[in-house]
Amino acid sequence: MSVTREITQFILSLRFTDIPERTRELAKGFLLDGLGVTLAGSTEKGSRILQAHLRAAGGKKEASILGTTLRVPAHMAALANGAAGHAMDYDDTQLATSKESVYGLLTHPTVPALSAVLPLAEAADASGRDLLVAYVGGVEVMCRIADAANPRHYQAGFHSSGTIGTFGAAAAAAKLLRLNEDATLRALGLAGSMAAGLRESFGTMTKPYHVGHAAGNGVVAARLARRGFTAAKNILEAKRGFYSAAAGGFDPEKITGKLGKPFFFEEPGISIKPYPSGSLSHPAQDLLFDLMREHRFGADDVEAMQVGSNSHVLNALIYSMPTTALEGKFSIPFCMAIGLLTGKAGIAQFKDRWVRDRRTVALMGRIKHVLDPEIERQGYHRMLTSLEIRLRDGRVIRGSSDVFRGHPARPMSREEIEAKFSECAALCLPRAKAQVATDLVWRLERVPRVRDLVRTLRAGR
Repeated sequence: MSVTREITQFILSLRFTDIPERTRELAKGFLLDGLGVTLAGSTEKGSRILQAHLRAAGGKKEASILGTTLRVPAHMAALANGAAGHAMDYDDTQLATSKESVYGLLTHPTVPALSAVLPLAEAADASGRDLLVAYVGGVEVMCRIADAANPRHYQAGFHSSGTIGTFGAAAAAAKLLRLNEDATLRALGLAGSMAAGLRESFGTMTKPYHVGHAAGNGVVAARLARRGFTAAKNILEAKRGFYSAAAGGFDPEKITGKLGKPFFFEEPGISIKPYPSGSLSHPAQDLLFDLMREHRFGADDVEAMQVGSNSHVLNALIYSMPTTALEGKFSIPFCMAIGLLTGKAGIAQFKDRWVRDRRTVALMGRIKHVLDPEIERQGYHRMLTSLEIRLRDGRVIRGSSDVFRGHPARPMSREEIEAKFSECAALCLPRAKAQVATDLVWRLERVPRVRDLVRTLRAGR
């Protein structure tokens, strides 16, 4: 059986009872996190530009742009919500299943799938259970497709959350719309030709647009397929298909017999981000905060800092002296500098004014991000990071880490997930509405109408 057909049959056959209770509980936490980062991201400048564009475009008012009062066609809502969900680079990331995997190749799985299926569920007046099943299926498909791709996909410049995210979005949309096998195959075929996103745009508004584009195109692919639109039915494995063209090949054993056995949510797992920046910076950020608490030093005490990582981390965190907050999300010197200066790395710190502050600029000049040969030899599936900090009093502090708060090996508690959601939602929602939304997500399988949840995620009282 081809992998495209196996994925299709997985989507078709997936039922609520097929998803273990532990997986469902994990999924609801990731779903709540995805809604939170979408609300926060809806306030970003790029999101506002996109919202204005979609408002001017008009169309049927069938689905909501979260954090606003706008209602637009479902594919447009998916585009806007997907872009907002990735705007702060605060959304979750999948782990690898083997040492041959490249961490940066993998995806931000929740936002493309959730952003595609939520407006369809709202438009169709679907239940919370329908939403949850389609979301879990979309995330599973997206993670497995990404995990199987040859590293060349990412190394050559493709942004996998945009490219492979289109497949996850199409799969989730196909499930919610109850497409049959033939239509689902065609929806995935369309997704393969729509898949796009190039890493050269990291640090700009276009990076989050990749994810919105994936979500919106997933909706369009599923709806066109439902109407009979034709496409290749072997798009993943074909000689001129996605894996061959975009990755130079793939490992089918990463998909065959693996879908839902166990679900990716459980093994190897997905990480919830503790900071609104590129995930490859998070071990260094957590390690820095740990060392600051242990050795009691701050920005004024640091003479120089060296952060070591592997070549793929260097290839993703590309800004040594960023000039905007978007660039700062992909800059080890900025992430370290802001941590030293404020002792924090939250939404309030990733702002243009902090990137351009003279103290930040001076401190970034003393922080180097370098290739660590020992880390390079250990492979690319982990985010192993080393720190060497020289203090003005002569002390030299060293440490290393590859696990950060939110990683499956160090998971966030339910209370921590709720706290992050509240921080994000506070940018555009009253606290009471945010609390109602939180309560609805934790009992999502018992919510009769997704519209009740969406209503709590719209701006206003």
